[in-house]
Amino acid sequence: MLRVWTGRVVGAWIALFLLVDGVMKVLKLGPAIEGTVRLGYPATQVATIGLVELICVAMYVWPQTSILGAILLTGYLGGATATQVRLENAWFLLPVAIGVLAWGALWLRDPKLGRLAFTYAEAPPSPR
Repeated sequence: MLRVWTGRVVGAWIALFLLVDGVMKVLKLGPAIEGTVRLGYPATQVATIGLVELICVAMYVWPQTSILGAILLTGYLGGATATQVRLENAWFLLPVAIGVLAWGALWLRDPKLGRLAFTYAEAPPSPR
C-alpha cells in the first residue's frame, strides 16, 4: 500500500509541475514566453506547445490512458532534452529526471508495468 501511495504522490507532483508549466504557456504569461523564445522557439508557438503539454498531462493523470500519457510525455520531454543539449545547457537533466520520475510513479502504482518492461520472453521453440 505504501508503494501505491508513493507512486500517486510522485505522479501528482510531476503532473502539478507540468500542469503549471503548460498553463503558463497557454495563457502566454511573460516568463513562459521569454523562456521559450530564449530556447529558440517563436513566441507565436508558445500557446501551442503549452496545449500539447496539457494534453499529455491530462492523458497521464487519467488512469485508463496513463501509459499512453507517459509515452507522450516521454516524447515531449525528449524534445525538451534535445533543445537543452543543442544549447549545451546542463539543464538537460531536468526533463530526463521528470521523465524517469513519471515512469517510476506508474511502476510504483502498478508493478505489472515493470514485469511488462523488464521480463525476458523466451523465443518459442523452432519446429523440426
